[in-house]
Amino acid sequence: MYAHQIMARKVLSTTPDSTILDAAKMMLRHHASGLPVVDRNGALVGIVTEGDFLHRSEIGTERKRNWLMTFILGPGKWAEDYVIEHGRKVSEIMTRAPVTVAEDASLTTVVELMEKNNVKRLPVIRDGKLVGIITRSNLLRTVASLARDVPAPTENDDQIRQRILDEIERNVWCPLGLSVIVRDGIVHLSGVITESTFRKAAIVAAENVPGVREVHDHLCWGDSFSGFYLKSPDDQELEKQVH
Repeated sequence: MYAHQIMARKVLSTTPDSTILDAAKMMLRHHASGLPVVDRNGALVGIVTEGDFLHRSEIGTERKRNWLMTFILGPGKWAEDYVIEHGRKVSEIMTRAPVTVAEDASLTTVVELMEKNNVKRLPVIRDGKLVGIITRSNLLRTVASLARDVPAPTENDDQIRQRILDEIERNVWCPLGLSVIVRDGIVHLSGVITESTFRKAAIVAAENVPGVREVHDHLCWGDSFSGFYLKSPDDQELEKQVH
């Protein structure tokens, strides 16, 4: 399997000039642990994650100053840390030149990049533009391991996936971070919904696509204000069986 076959195409993102307050609110509202940063032309220029909010002056968690390290690294490092700890714009705290992946990268490559760089998400790039994102999850690891032992999705599976994406993404109730995986006509839907009615609408949309044999629901419900979320009933039931 390849990156484009599992990536979320509608990506929640922010801009370099956005305030860190707006970025933090967006992450909490949509239960996102990170946001790609794109410029006016849609080019990826950075990424901001929960880790970028760890050392902040507002909560008194600035980095401790070590005079020995200052002697070794020079005062420039203190200046960089100060900007990260007190900056008000996303461009001042984001990670520049983030690790990315191409659409045709294999899932083995995706997992290796995540583990090597200790990142939870990989922006998917085409000609320098952001076209999707892949986040680390148990589903990703499972799919990546299965890819070594079972045939890749057929051309028909890819066509089914594209039809499902086209049908769901044109609606206002489209789940955030929608991901669709199709294998032998069996569909797995992932993403975040903010209303319970969105779940059924997405499932019905997938079921109505010719060639779909079965639909598995991995859509989690998220509260836009508190950031609280619940896994899908199917996933909750599966966890009970495992434990």
